[in-house]
Amino acid sequence: MSKAYIGGCACGAIRYEIAGEPIFSNDCQCRDCQQESGTGHGSHLSFRRDGVKLEGKAALWDMVADSGNVKTRAFCPTCGSPVYMTFAAMPDVFTVRAASLDDPSRYKPDAVTYGSRGYPWDHLDPALPKFDTMPPK
Repeated sequence: MSKAYIGGCACGAIRYEIAGEPIFSNDCQCRDCQQESGTGHGSHLSFRRDGVKLEGKAALWDMVADSGNVKTRAFCPTCGSPVYMTFAAMPDVFTVRAASLDDPSRYKPDAVTYGSRGYPWDHLDPALPKFDTMPPK
């Protein structure tokens, strides 16, 4: 069995522990991720929700994705750190921000999503598969 993925917000008010390996990891260049991260992309690891242990109370905000589906972003109401996302259309998926990991070096992206919205100054690994939107299932 692999070592759990452990992390949380900057002040420690929200903590998570996730058993199992990510089902998908991506650098997303959609405008929502750019605005939330304050940079050119957001880096995420998605897991099966049944392996997640979560402590603390996050502030939540819903937004409508390009697909028309609602995604809920969770951040710490104390320090403001973005920590995780959930998706109405995929209730079995739990996605964390790579920077929220206690050991962010464990993050290994599988792909770049929404590469069509990337900026020339946001240099991502050119060896990664790059999709204009989300990759097909």
